[in-house]
Amino acid sequence: MNKDYELILLAAGHGRRMRSSKNKILLPLLDKPLIEYPLNIFLKDEYCSHIILVVKEDEVELINDLLRQEQMFSGKKITIAIGGTERQHSVYNGLKKLNNKISGIVMIHDGARPFIELEAVHRLYKEVQKMGAAILGVPAKDTIKAVYPNQTVKVTLPRSELWQIQTPQAFKSSIVLQAHEKAKEDHFLGTDDASLVERIEKEIVVIEGSYDNIKITTPEDMVTGKAILLHRKQQKK
Repeated sequence: MNKDYELILLAAGHGRRMRSSKNKILLPLLDKPLIEYPLNIFLKDEYCSHIILVVKEDEVELINDLLRQEQMFSGKKITIAIGGTERQHSVYNGLKKLNNKISGIVMIHDGARPFIELEAVHRLYKEVQKMGAAILGVPAKDTIKAVYPNQTVKVTLPRSELWQIQTPQAFKSSIVLQAHEKAKEDHFLGTDDASLVERIEKEIVVIEGSYDNIKITTPEDMVTGKAILLHRKQQKK
């Protein structure tokens, strides 16, 4: 594997669904802020050459202090980008800071997914080099139904075809940049970066990830997150 992927780590979210007055990525999870967990994983990865941390404008100093205090630079270059009003705009701001926009590879990861494991990142990286677009996901466990606005059932979707998609999502930099520029031109807002790449008709491969790779969105997720961390610590004993 070539040491050439760059990372966009999204940390410009809000705490609305967390019912918190501050950014959820700064909330403490056991002994450290949420953002430190995914950041440390990518700082340890020898294949990651550059981290672009997308943050809120009024939190730049706070994030820089956090990076200094924890001495997490590890010799790896970290660039700060400013987030936009939507996740998609934040990613685009990060993409503009890439060192290699033509022939490089970029991974895009939610800072609120603290439990990503290096092994999954490496499987994703291997696949994106072959396919140009690869994303992590897990098969849906529950029955999923499409529902009308009045909350009556429209149709039951075939569970065997349904996957819950996670991050990181990995792409050749030129492909995801093209997808974002097309979405911007069309005023299209997608739910993830893969949905933008789908619009330019690029095949995307789904790599099976872990059910532990949850996104921390609500206070209940923090409880689950603590349980995952405590379980991992126990397994290491």
